[in-house]
Order: sequence, then structure tokens, then C-alpha cells
Amino acid sequence: MTQKIYSSIQWVLPITIGLCLLMLFSFVFVQPASALTPIPNPDPKPGSYGLGATKAQDPPTQGATITTPGNGASFSTSPITVAGICPTDLLVEVFDNNVMVGAVVCTNGSFSLQVSLFAGVNELTAMVYDGLDQTGPVSNVVTVNYTDTNFSAFGALITLTSSYGRRSAAAGTELSWPLQLSGGQGPYAFSLDWGDGTATELKSQSLAGLVTIGHVYKKAGIYQVNIKVTDANGVSAFLQVVALSNGIVEAAAATQEATPTTQTKILWIPAAVALALIFPTYWLGRRSEVVSLRNKMLKEREQYSEK
Repeated sequence: MTQKIYSSIQWVLPITIGLCLLMLFSFVFVQPASALTPIPNPDPKPGSYGLGATKAQDPPTQGATITTPGNGASFSTSPITVAGICPTDLLVEVFDNNVMVGAVVCTNGSFSLQVSLFAGVNELTAMVYDGLDQTGPVSNVVTVNYTDTNFSAFGALITLTSSYGRRSAAAGTELSWPLQLSGGQGPYAFSLDWGDGTATELKSQSLAGLVTIGHVYKKAGIYQVNIKVTDANGVSAFLQVVALSNGIVEAAAATQEATPTTQTKILWIPAAVALALIFPTYWLGRRSEVVSLRNKMLKEREQYSEK
């Protein structure tokens, strides 16, 4: 009877240790891992204030140089091409008799754009602007003459100018642009190419003066805007400017939301250790049983000897 009891008890210790290791393996070493959730960006509360900062930098030290047209050239048609060299990525504004008549972004160290001329003498200069609207040195002065022998037969020469060579607005909101139209005879027809691949927009204006145009860019970026106006007599003027749509360049990337995922990571090293400990625990249990039986036998022998 005693032998059967001890044979059953010998498995208690290794089984207990094994169950404990399995529980430890299940609850500690098998753990879920969730994907990172982006930090929430709550809307500003009513009455709150926002702060903005810009990094100060020195104004451009290098200006643009007009290489085309040559100084002293004469023209009988307008607009003409004005081109030259400039610091890359800066905005280049061209002035005619100190009036802004066109703007373009300097690309690969050069610029080129179409500008309308005034009747008579035109003094062309160029100015560069950085992202903070700091100006660089004024370019060389190129003097050209414009004589249109045909415009008097059709009507007065018209001019289209603006105080802004570059304007900006957030993507998805309207970007407005004030223009100054003078000369010619109404009504006037505007042809607006906003540079974003949308269809050319047509706009009618009955009288000369201040004209405001507007457009909504769906994506952020820098766009070249070409504006042409023609009066009732067919006389035209041209203006080229730069529009800046602020925001994230790739809208699709901004709208993607991180979806939390759950993965199960199993640490194989602790599992192997737990498996390896089963055999030593079994040996310790057997060893404990042998020691217990030997002590019992010695105790029974002593009791028998005393009798």
C-alpha cells in the first residue's frame, strides 16, 4: 500500500512545476502587439489662440540677370519673351517701367516668361524673392521700344497688371487675385489658365478697373497662372504669375488612417527553456521519492531492531 501511494505522489512535483511553466508561458511570453495609433490632432477650441513662427534667414545675395531681349531692341508685337539667369527656386518678378508685369519661379538657374509691353519706351528689370518675400539685388536694366502700327486701327492699347506676382491660399479654399485693367474698350473677355490641368476658365468684365479672379486648388503645389484679356476691338494683354497652394502635397497620403492590427509574438527561447526544465524536474521528483523511501526503510529497520 505504501509503495502505491509513493508511486502516485512521485508525479505530483514535476506535473505541478510543468503546469506553472505552461501558465507562465501562456500569459507572459505570448503577448499581443498592436500597431501604433497616430497622436490625435484635435480642432482648436473656441477662444483659443494660435502661434506661428518662421525661421529667420538672410535675404538673397544674388539677383537675376536679363539676357533676352537685348538692350535697345525694338518690337512691333506684344507680348514678348523675357529670359535670363537667376538663383534656383527663387521667385523672379519682371518689372516694366517699375510696374510688375509677370512672375515665374526660377528653375535650374534660369527663367523665361511672356510679358506685355507699354507703348513707347520700356525699361525692363527683374527682382528675386525668397520664401519669406525678402528681395535680392535688382537686375540689370534692359531698355526696349514698342511701336504697334496696327493698334490705332483697332482701338487703344490695353494693359493688365497686378501688385502681386505670387499669392497663396490653403488647398481646398479659394485663392483670389486682384488685377488692374486699363485701356481698351469693354466688354473684356478673360482667359484664365490656372496651371493645375483644369479647363481654361472664361470670365467677362464690362468695364476696366479693378478685377478680382479666384480659383480653388484641390492639391497643394506651385502653379503657373497665365491670364489673357481681350477687349471688344480684339486688342489683347497678357500676364503670367505664380500661385501657391498650401498644404500636404499628397492628399491621399494625408487621408489614410492607421488601422490597428493585432499580432501574436511567441518568444521561442523561453518556450525552449520551459520544455528543457521538464526533464530535470522529473529527475528531481524521482530523486526525492528514492530519498523518502530510503529514510522510511531506515526508520522501519530501527523500529524493528528495538523490538
